[in-house]
Amino acid sequence: MKKIKLYTIMTFATLLIAFSGCNKDEHELVDLKTPTALNLSYEIVGVSAEFPNGDGSGMVEFTATANNAITYTYDFGDGRDAQIAPEGKLSYQFATNGVNLYNVTVSAVGTGGNTSTKVDQVEVYSSFEDEEALEFLTGGSSKNWYWASNIAGHAGMGPTSDDYGNLEFTWAAWWQIGSWDTDKACMYDAEFVFTKTDNGLTFEQTAGPAFIPGTYAGDIGVDGDVCHNTDVVPDLYGVKNVMFSPSSSNAALAGEYRGTTMTLSDNGVMCWWVGRSEYDIIDITETTLTVRIMEDETNTWYHTFVSEKPVQ
Repeated sequence: MKKIKLYTIMTFATLLIAFSGCNKDEHELVDLKTPTALNLSYEIVGVSAEFPNGDGSGMVEFTATANNAITYTYDFGDGRDAQIAPEGKLSYQFATNGVNLYNVTVSAVGTGGNTSTKVDQVEVYSSFEDEEALEFLTGGSSKNWYWASNIAGHAGMGPTSDDYGNLEFTWAAWWQIGSWDTDKACMYDAEFVFTKTDNGLTFEQTAGPAFIPGTYAGDIGVDGDVCHNTDVVPDLYGVKNVMFSPSSSNAALAGEYRGTTMTLSDNGVMCWWVGRSEYDIIDITETTLTVRIMEDETNTWYHTFVSEKPVQ
């Protein structure tokens, strides 16, 4: 009986030591480290004696470094979405006209999400304007826009890259919607308002839901090819600032687009939600707006809107 009891105690002690060792190894694997020695440097493109704040392109090259950092996040202080830079390097184009001072915040992210943050001020000159596009969008004051639902091809998809040849990455080469598509009728209630203000241009979706295509829905874990409301897209409504900048996509050049990119602040979107708010303007008139929005490295969408709501 004593031998059995002694054997039981020894077995328990062995298991306790093994368990403690596992805990130690496990703790070492998830050791949390906060980044240290965070440094932010930048170079404004086109600086000269004549243009001390840059050549008017608004381009700035940023570099962040830190010990124990696994990635970096930039907030550029201009109302646009934050951007991730895994290696700490990022090229960014400020779009507000004139010489403007921005508070740029970089966060170095370590294991377990621990962060270190640094803020620096950058004074940049931007001279890009598209006054004609602003006038077309607003009619000089404020104008409503709607899906061109009565026109075949008011939504379409094509490849993002030029891997397929024949300039397919500049147009909706893969798929185009028919007029009054019944599967997507839920999105035809959407209404968008562009307004000219003393400070520039604003955008607001004032009615209708967000349509989320199946290609993107899986990324955020919701049903695709259906409409969703603010429970899925919380930033759907509300006034957003609009910034114009030169188009930087290869498609804009190869497809001979207008040459203007329109960015909506605060995750703004024109109904079709793919997690992006940058639109290449392909063409714009007083009554029609055609844009291109890139979803990812594979899929790109094309949309057409009109200033008078179609009636079926």
